[in-house]
Amino acid sequence: MITRITGTLTRLGETEAWIDVGPFEYEVYVPEFARRHLQADVGQTVTLRTVEYIEGNPTQGRLTPRMIGFLTDVEREFFDMICSVDGMGVKKTLRAMVRPVRDIAAAIEEQNTKELSLLPGIGPAMAERIVAKLRRKMAKFALMVARDLPVAEASDRTILSDAFDALVSLGYNALEAREKLDTVCTGKAKFKSVEDIILAIYQSERG
Repeated sequence: MITRITGTLTRLGETEAWIDVGPFEYEVYVPEFARRHLQADVGQTVTLRTVEYIEGNPTQGRLTPRMIGFLTDVEREFFDMICSVDGMGVKKTLRAMVRPVRDIAAAIEEQNTKELSLLPGIGPAMAERIVAKLRRKMAKFALMVARDLPVAEASDRTILSDAFDALVSLGYNALEAREKLDTVCTGKAKFKSVEDIILAIYQSERG
């Protein structure tokens, strides 16, 4: 399975990006929020995190391999989680992701089914289904920031340092990550997992 592709972004369509890699040109589907980000990179070298799937009907003998590209591993993980909701699937999820991951994740975490139902192909019933399955799993995605920052390294593999790494992977710099950890760790609360810390940070920011 191809999980990453790096090459020259030659052109963009409404839902596709074409990337030159050596003698090959790959057609990669991208969600709308990623396509907007890539508009400034045409002609430049880009790296996309990818997932593969087979499109078509096997009974008719028409099966076509497809790739979907994302800007980060976190976005790819979010896509997989949405796809896991009964009735969604790859094509519907791809069509629905017109807004940044953090916005969709926040709507799910806050049970805002009205906002979710405004996404393409997501009606009220599907919005309820998404919230029912994924609420309480969206805090780390809702904390994403919309900018590229260098990834710092942490050597102490405790829960706190793992949470630090998680925040950095979401786009925060080292100082911001430490400040957020300080916010929730100054009290007497005991955290059993990274997910508990991430959820506490999210809840503190939502007030």
